[in-house]
Amino acid sequence: MIVYDLCCDAGHRFEGWFGSSADFAEQQARGLVGCPACGSIEVAKAPMAPAVPRKGNQIAVEPVDRASAPVAGGAPPPEVAQMLHKLAEMQAEALKNSTWVGERFAQESRAIHYGEREAGTIHGKATPAEAKELLDEGIQVAPLPFPIAPPDELN
Repeated sequence: MIVYDLCCDAGHRFEGWFGSSADFAEQQARGLVGCPACGSIEVAKAPMAPAVPRKGNQIAVEPVDRASAPVAGGAPPPEVAQMLHKLAEMQAEALKNSTWVGERFAQESRAIHYGEREAGTIHGKATPAEAKELLDEGIQVAPLPFPIAPPDELN
């Protein structure tokens, strides 16, 4: 896991956890990285201090009580880990009753909205520009909290 300090165009600073730097780049390109404070998807990596391990000949510093002091890059508090796990379970349950439409998400959303296709819950891929166009047309869309693999890419 990689933890990045991120900053939105409104100046809100927050952490993002990613499987790799490529995962961050891919999610950012798809508009999936958003500010939790304002929802902006104009997000960039913020400068952060590197984690430099101490040398073997240095005196160890007393450990910090992690229960009372969050540490950037450390494991999330148990409450946060539990909440993320519950959120992932809720997303998985919601997707059981949803149809994967892949790259045709914008077209299928419009077809449902304008009554050209039977109504139903769908999920797929859309660019940030496509999502904005859908919202401008009054079509309700929202990014999933966690990225998902298309069905044809699963084991």
